[in-house]
Amino acid sequence: MITTTTPMEGAMLKLPCLRSVSRNTNFTNRSSNSFPWSYRRLHISASASASASAPLVEGPKLGPGSLGHITRSDFPILHQEINGLKLVYLDNAATSQKPRAVIEALQNYYEAYNSNVHRGIHYLSAKATDEYESARQKVANFIHAAEAKEIIFTRNATEAINLVAYSWGLSNLKPGDEIITTIAEHHSAIVPWQIVAQKTGAVLRFVNLTEDEVPDVGQLRDSLSSSTKLLVMHHVSNMLASVLPMDEVISWAHDVGAKVLVDACQSVPHMVVDVKNLDTDFLVGSSHKMCGPTGVGFLYGKSEILSGMPPFLGGGEMIADVYLDHSTYAEPPSRFEAGTPAIGEAIGLGAAIDYISEIGMQQIHDYEMELGNYLYDRLSSVSDVRIYGPAPSRTVKRAALCSFNVKDIHPTDIATFLDQQHGVAIRSGHHCAQPLHRHLGINASARASLHFYNTKDDVDKFIDALKDTINFFTSFK
Repeated sequence: MITTTTPMEGAMLKLPCLRSVSRNTNFTNRSSNSFPWSYRRLHISASASASASAPLVEGPKLGPGSLGHITRSDFPILHQEINGLKLVYLDNAATSQKPRAVIEALQNYYEAYNSNVHRGIHYLSAKATDEYESARQKVANFIHAAEAKEIIFTRNATEAINLVAYSWGLSNLKPGDEIITTIAEHHSAIVPWQIVAQKTGAVLRFVNLTEDEVPDVGQLRDSLSSSTKLLVMHHVSNMLASVLPMDEVISWAHDVGAKVLVDACQSVPHMVVDVKNLDTDFLVGSSHKMCGPTGVGFLYGKSEILSGMPPFLGGGEMIADVYLDHSTYAEPPSRFEAGTPAIGEAIGLGAAIDYISEIGMQQIHDYEMELGNYLYDRLSSVSDVRIYGPAPSRTVKRAALCSFNVKDIHPTDIATFLDQQHGVAIRSGHHCAQPLHRHLGINASARASLHFYNTKDDVDKFIDALKDTINFFTSFK
């Protein structure tokens, strides 16, 4: 068991104050519809087959011409120095960076056609409405939804989950009904259902981890019964990096008549997600984790289910007719989008989808798997490091992130030193997964998480910086 300590007295005093950031402003402007290279012509060969004992990282995807090296020029924020050192950004599970195409799409909306949607007949309103609804169609196409009306724009994925909880949950759950989830869920997939369970008398049940630190889908399958009305699960864990077999899980749930809500915040940005093949009832995603703006997310729901759900919020846009004594409601998706939406942000999300779709989600996934395995291999070789979640193998796939602790060093000390002394940005804390941390017997962990614009060099710099950090703190012993 890894023990965590409070920050060492006096250690933090040796860290320099964070200096102002020196930004590289020599960026070449491009239109939002242009790309620096032809993604479709980029072919990165898959790793050669090998025995189970061979290294997981074969190497050909990670060289100088890798996807990370080629795309990072599109991300202005990555080209700056932190404390005199080149930024190494490894906090992508918290939020991703934005390509120039997304930044320009936002700027273009506010400069060229800023107006409210659905309500005006003038040119600006019509243009804004067309672009907003085009973004909805892009989301639908991206996750392979049957039609655009199955996509509801929300403030974020948390609001999307709450929409299902307060609309579908309060209308359908009754005393004794069961909601099944796992101890590894993000707080946004736990707290709303705690509230709904208290209001309805439904029972919230949790699936534990296996010895390999993966949510126990066998236990989940055995827990399903006619009392199960809803299954709420992540597709990819934001701490354990485990990838769950959602197609099987959803099939099991449907066999007992239960609905399924998939938290896809850590999967949609990194792999192909097809809601029709999964046959999920609900799925949520977050723009800011998929190279889009903050302030907008989405809910996918099967059209027949959405049509039977009452409004989540009341106000403008979500109505058909309003009388003094009652109102009638619009059909989805308008029913669930009360008031002026995040128009520019939704358009920016559409631009992000254009960008990553041009690269190709399978190519992104293949590259990140190899880079993620390289991160795991390098990090696991560092003394006194404990990585959480399953070990990768030829059959066990991990997402491209590692949550870890170092013996006798608090993760916040690690993250602070990495930032101030090396310009390396990682996460520290409970990652909105306190129940999971308690189950693992820890208060917090550090987390390094990758995206397709990261490179092998980023991983190497992180590992070198981590070793220096460990040496610094162990020197006080």
